[in-house]
Amino acid sequence: MTYETTRRTVLLATGVTGATALVAACGGGGDDNGSESTSSPTGQDATSAPGGQALADIDEIPVGGGKIFKDEEVVVTQPEQGQFKAFSAICTHQRCLVSTVSDGTINCPCHGSKFKIADGAVAHGPATRPLPAEKITVEGNSVRLT
Repeated sequence: MTYETTRRTVLLATGVTGATALVAACGGGGDDNGSESTSSPTGQDATSAPGGQALADIDEIPVGGGKIFKDEEVVVTQPEQGQFKAFSAICTHQRCLVSTVSDGTINCPCHGSKFKIADGAVAHGPATRPLPAEKITVEGNSVRLT
């Protein structure tokens, strides 16, 4: 008996192979050997610290400005004295890492997008979506990523 390869057969086989690869990729095999670093910029042990990973002391975040944490891909701002906000440091336009915080905005070097330090809203395009908020806590003198 002779089998003829049809377009439907090829597409079906490709779909099954793709689905198998997707399931394998999402399986989370856990082969990272536990090599995740637990040190933080402030030198505190993030695994033993309550409230999450310590990012910085509050005096490291300027009022009316902010600080970018490249490794964590987070930017922490202090729009007003004692008010701390955190956002993703990945620009919503083309996924570049933001590079500076100045004059009340978080600035992307790739295409000039700017985001407001108070709420992550777009202040200047080409980005059309705000920076997503990140969760932080302020405990004592420490800003922690939660």
